[in-house]
Amino acid sequence: MLAGFFRSRWQGKQPLDRLFWRDMVLVGTAINIASSGLALTLLGLKLPLWLVLTVHLLPVPYNIFVALAVWRTAEKTGGAKASMMMLGSALWLIATVIA
Repeated sequence: MLAGFFRSRWQGKQPLDRLFWRDMVLVGTAINIASSGLALTLLGLKLPLWLVLTVHLLPVPYNIFVALAVWRTAEKTGGAKASMMMLGSALWLIATVIA
């Protein structure tokens, strides 16, 4: 089931709107907020820095995957809306990696 989730997104079988708004903006942002919150909690508990950084950076592979999936799907879709979603996904990825 999980492999099918990733495969369908990588192959562009999901609608671009769902991929961008739900999978990236909603789910991806929620995962990043949860990860950052947990990392701050671990930091507050004075746990090892390597553990805090690991928890904080855990979502990065998903972030890269979903941003690339948006780009691949947007390239197939074409149009101004798809171009804006490509730009939005790039900005979102930068923001999630920096924050």
